[in-house]
Amino acid sequence: MLRNLVYFSISIILFFCGMVAYGIVLNLREDTLEESMRQKGLTSLSNVQLVISRNNYELNLYSDSVLVKTYKAIFGQGTGRIKTSKFDNVTPRGNYQICSIDTNNYYYKKMFINYPNKKDASEALKNNIITKDEYEIISSSKSKCPSHETRLGAEIGIHGIGEYNFIFKNLPFAFNWTNGSIAVSNENIDELISVVKVDTKVEIRD
Repeated sequence: MLRNLVYFSISIILFFCGMVAYGIVLNLREDTLEESMRQKGLTSLSNVQLVISRNNYELNLYSDSVLVKTYKAIFGQGTGRIKTSKFDNVTPRGNYQICSIDTNNYYYKKMFINYPNKKDASEALKNNIITKDEYEIISSSKSKCPSHETRLGAEIGIHGIGEYNFIFKNLPFAFNWTNGSIAVSNENIDELISVVKVDTKVEIRD
């Protein structure tokens, strides 16, 4: 009995190590942003935009209409299609902008988006998810980043992995674990922050 348990435990460990090793090999093939730009014939980026696909687990970096690089992305662990609460762990869909950049975050670095925006607030009010007072808090805000003092919450963004970067970035499968934000590797958030600024447009699709 004990021997079988030991064999089973060793098998699980070896399987996990094998998956991580496979992920390392896959990541070694990833071009840097500089290499991707060179392949596209670009020396600089203009009108940078981020287009994110939840279904494809991708974050696409555009310069004008040119797709420069695609990054592996992970999303909120909530399974809903529409974000209705700060506690549902769903990644919102819609058109946003970067409203703040934090280079010393728990998840290494984070670019916050202006969720919930006025469109999110209007939809939530129409569907009786928030009150008129909460709608006013969001719609009348003068800050680039919205208040978190409504049912919809705030502080959604694009961040790194943080302390467990080596393990999570090398998993060869998608595993959604965030509170609704979009996660990429620490190395990838470094690349993105080098070209993204406040007011950069972000589109999040299914």
